[in-house]
Amino acid sequence: MQSSNNPSFSGRRVGTDAPTHTRLKPLNLEPARPCLNPATCPHTPSCRRSGRRGNFLLWMTVNGALVAVLAAVSMAIGGASMSMTDILLGRGTADDMQILLASRLPRTLAVMLSGAAMAVAGLVMQLLVRNRFVEPSTTGVTESAGLGILVATIFIPTLSLPLKMVIAVMFALAGTFVLTALIRALPHRDIIVVPLIGLILSGVIGAGATFLAWEFDMQGTLNAWMTGDFSGIIRGRYELLWIVAGVATLAYVFADRFTVAGLGEDLARNLGLNFKSVQAIVLTIVAVVTGITTVVAGPLPFLGLVVPNLVSMIQGDYIRRSLPLVALVGALFVLLADIIGRSIIAPAEVPVGVIMGIIGAGVFLVILLRRVK
Repeated sequence: MQSSNNPSFSGRRVGTDAPTHTRLKPLNLEPARPCLNPATCPHTPSCRRSGRRGNFLLWMTVNGALVAVLAAVSMAIGGASMSMTDILLGRGTADDMQILLASRLPRTLAVMLSGAAMAVAGLVMQLLVRNRFVEPSTTGVTESAGLGILVATIFIPTLSLPLKMVIAVMFALAGTFVLTALIRALPHRDIIVVPLIGLILSGVIGAGATFLAWEFDMQGTLNAWMTGDFSGIIRGRYELLWIVAGVATLAYVFADRFTVAGLGEDLARNLGLNFKSVQAIVLTIVAVVTGITTVVAGPLPFLGLVVPNLVSMIQGDYIRRSLPLVALVGALFVLLADIIGRSIIAPAEVPVGVIMGIIGAGVFLVILLRRVK
């Protein structure tokens, strides 16, 4: 039997006469006070959810208002003389209405539809590849669509615009499958290696298209197709972009499945998701959006990379909540670039693809440096 003088059985601290019992704090039975600021309250999940919901509605309202303002500015400026004030007051002439309905309004709608759809395509592509530094213009998808347009123009010159669109979409879909096959073959999918593979593929396909255009003396045609420009958009030439809007809406329908697929193939399969079918849906969305946008307006570089990253910093990676905001910010971004391009050397224009490349490349470098650090 152990001695009762053993300190470990005495119920007192060694070297003191104080008992080891700690005094419990009295329970606070007062009712919880209501949260005055749900956006910053960290105490309960309901407060956090309501805070995020409030921030989301605020950002949607602000960006929606900015898009409406920039759309009005876009319809008010241009080479032809037209008074938006007279049209709004009902004093517009027949020529004013003709300019508005045949040129200004179609161009503004085309800018908004293209920007929103390409931003959504970039977001779903990043989820599939699980890398924030990829988008159609940096992974060879845009160049594949351009190659498809060039092939159709060379070998079937009498082909109509919708059929050229179909060929461009098929080539873009082939480009996405090549990209995914290359990524699957990588032993390590590093955050920098995957974008480098995409840029290499983009360069190879672009070089092939340039060589083909040089062989058939169509460099000017290729440059015209591969420069994002809305100056030629008139009524009757932008309506194909409504297909893009429908495809982008389809991404919202499958948003939850895309979120699960973004967790990785193995985990998605364990959760009961048919990963192959979701992958096919994502590749189809990216190919259709890229192909149609390239045919109608040309590529919009870095849009699908910059916008999803900016929205992710604000709203996180929950795609069902962030997808509408990504579409709005994408439309806002292209509207702003288009207005800048039309205002710098008015009445002439700087192609919107040039403005997008300058701004997008700068923002991309900032995001890249932040992620690498």
